Amino acid sequence: MTIEMNTKFGNIDVSKEVVAVIAGGAAVDCYGIVGMASQKQLKDGITDLLGKENLGRGVVIREKEAEEVHIDMYIIVSYGTKISEVAYNVQSKVKYQLEKMLGLKVDSVNIFVQGVRVTNL
Repeated sequence: MTIEMNTKFGNIDVSKEVVAVIAGGAAVDCYGIVGMASQKQLKDGITDLLGKENLGRGVVIREKEAEEVHIDMYIIVSYGTKISEVAYNVQSKVKYQLEKMLGLKVDSVNIFVQGVRVTNL
């Protein structure tokens, strides 16, 4: 599956995996994020902290219509941070990075906090 963009020079096809990795990288850079969680293990009640090589695994890209892109992100936050502020920062940064790097208009970034981890000081 790819996301298609039309420019005056022609068409650009970007795979959803590339969009997911960019979104995951932007999220991990935000303060208060410990890492990404796998969305496939939610039914078992288990959240695994994914490493840096798996940035796209906690991200789901959905296209409802030709121009609508929605992103679902599954994250783990650091203990002691304000979860609503961390989620807002992730939403803002992911949307900004995708618009800056790909010129992709993102309609929504949905954040699902899957866990809280105590980080070592």
